[in-house]
Amino acid sequence: MTSTSSQRAAPLPPDERRAALVASTLSLVLAEGPGVSTRQIAQAAGVAEGTIFRVFTTKDELVNAAIASAFDSSPLLGELEAVDRTTPLDVRLVAAVEILQRRTARIYRLMDAIGLKAIEAGRTHKNLSQESALIRQALADLIEPARERLRFEPREAARRLQLLTIACTHPRLVENAPMTASEIVSMLLDGVRLRPTAPEPLP
Repeated sequence: MTSTSSQRAAPLPPDERRAALVASTLSLVLAEGPGVSTRQIAQAAGVAEGTIFRVFTTKDELVNAAIASAFDSSPLLGELEAVDRTTPLDVRLVAAVEILQRRTARIYRLMDAIGLKAIEAGRTHKNLSQESALIRQALADLIEPARERLRFEPREAARRLQLLTIACTHPRLVENAPMTASEIVSMLLDGVRLRPTAPEPLP
């Protein structure tokens, strides 16, 4: 007969255990606010409640780590890097805006769930302007191949795309009718004036 201990799943490596706790906590905080219990977190992460305190000193430390993870741009930058550079510019930018919108929507949900002061207390990530600059450069890299056919330098076009995405995604700014990624990219590339003929796809 197999012993109970041999039936248990092998414990996660420390980094994976920490990541699982942070991810579970962020999901719970987004759904229920910062008042989630360590028991709820443990159940969501599939670990014993005592495991939390072998990784984090307090629940607040864990919640702050979860908040910081929502602002970590590393996963987003990886997704932007993976966008297919061989596709036309509008296709590349729609993919990029969809990535930005997912992150933006998550941050807005977090702000609604816990408030700005709690977010500021939990943000241990890089300086926000540095994060924004990294994202802008990643967008500029996607725009670069079409440089000769644009009115602005790639970084300026990227800055405008960032601003449009934020403004057109925030539910309170758009009256709960956010623009789609395709609409945002069309506004950036084509504006709102009618044109006699459809523009050629940009490389």
